[in-house]
Amino acid sequence: MKKLIDFYELTMAYTDFKNGKSDEICYFDVYFRKNLDNGGYNIVGGISEIIEYINNLKFDEEDIEYLKSTQQFDDDFLNYLRNFKFSGDIYAIPDGTIVFANEPIITVKAKAIEAQILETDLLNRFNHATMIATKTTRIVNQAQGKAVMEFGARRAHGLDAAVIGAKYAYIGGAVGTSCYQTGFEFGVPLLGTMAHSHIMKYEDEYQAFLAYAKTYPNNCILLVDTIDTLKSGVVNAIKVAKNYLEPNGYRLKGIRLDSGDLAYLSKCARKMLDENDMQDCQICVSNSLDEYIIKDLLEQKAPIDSFGVGENLITSKSCPVFNGVYKLVATETDGVITPKIKISENVEKITNPTYKKVYRFYDKNTNIALADLIAVASEQIPTDEITIFDEKENWKQTTLKNYVVKELQVPIFKNGQQVYVEPTVEQIRMKVKEELNTVWEEVKRLNNPHKYYVDLSKNLYDLKQNLLYKHLKDKQIKNEKESDINVK
Repeated sequence: MKKLIDFYELTMAYTDFKNGKSDEICYFDVYFRKNLDNGGYNIVGGISEIIEYINNLKFDEEDIEYLKSTQQFDDDFLNYLRNFKFSGDIYAIPDGTIVFANEPIITVKAKAIEAQILETDLLNRFNHATMIATKTTRIVNQAQGKAVMEFGARRAHGLDAAVIGAKYAYIGGAVGTSCYQTGFEFGVPLLGTMAHSHIMKYEDEYQAFLAYAKTYPNNCILLVDTIDTLKSGVVNAIKVAKNYLEPNGYRLKGIRLDSGDLAYLSKCARKMLDENDMQDCQICVSNSLDEYIIKDLLEQKAPIDSFGVGENLITSKSCPVFNGVYKLVATETDGVITPKIKISENVEKITNPTYKKVYRFYDKNTNIALADLIAVASEQIPTDEITIFDEKENWKQTTLKNYVVKELQVPIFKNGQQVYVEPTVEQIRMKVKEELNTVWEEVKRLNNPHKYYVDLSKNLYDLKQNLLYKHLKDKQIKNEKESDINVK
């Protein structure tokens, strides 16, 4: 199995090994600082892939020999790696759940070396899958119930990105994919029509259409823009329907437009089809589509029935990097947890310390999510009434009542053993639909979405402030001592 490990994780692990910190229990949080595309929400992805990785993670003799050749590690450490097996705990918010910035999505509680070695691979899988699932929901939301197909394998950033990306596109609401391997591995419906090369191989466009219609009479969708969309493509598609499909009891299922002014061409094509009693023939469009183009097309009342979306989905072209991070938040010795906080000149990079849990409050009557709360893990959350406040503007307070509260993270691994029963792809896909129904439409809009509030509990807020003040005080004392030394 391929292991995605940054070399510095191994050198840090070796340093811990040599300094007696191998077995120190550490808590790491995976979270992100900013929503994809400046949107209002994100969809968790990658938990299934992380589980598979951890269950199979080991260092074989080939790994050991290679690491030995770097001359960076002694034999004792290499023997440690030879017997490596994850033995810690992992908690995570399940795939398909709506989440927001700064919430602990995944919490790793493990021995220092084990937790450190997981970092890069875990982040890679989480970031990619979450990015694609979220991007797809943004596109699907703008399609207003019309089908979105994932067509981006050839533009994806590598094989795994294509295959896993198509899986999470389906989870995010696409109706299927053109990627064979995704269908083979995950049962995602396979979709596709034809390429321009198919038409160019035949004597003429009509013969190419006819050959395809005879091969797939029950599912015939013709690409009509190879020569001239309106004067040739749509005309020949209608001829094939009238000369072969309809006389043999079939109907032309659809045509696809892949270039030109899609709004104008779809309106003209619709008129031509309807005039030939082909109202049931659907119009599919492709050609570098994204959520904004789809929104514009439908606002122009383009009579489009489905969308094939490629590179702008599979690479999340408008925001191709998701910003999930992996940060130490606590250590534990003899059952006592010591909070850790990362200080930064950039306020948004200051971490929320200690082992935490995240809760969501739902309105009892509507099941709409009201707010999320990040709390110290040992806290008891009221079930009848709670007042929450904005971390940066404390005077902004809201009292919640008549709610149902839900802890979002669930156990994935306990003592190195998987305890989580993984849902199927179809179950995760359904969860996404259900989750999207729990937030206001204003949270899902493309531009300037409504801010969904994620607040800190009073206990966590106080802990964070105390650690910040302690750091400031320690820094002042240090500066004063250095000044005294300079004076003397």
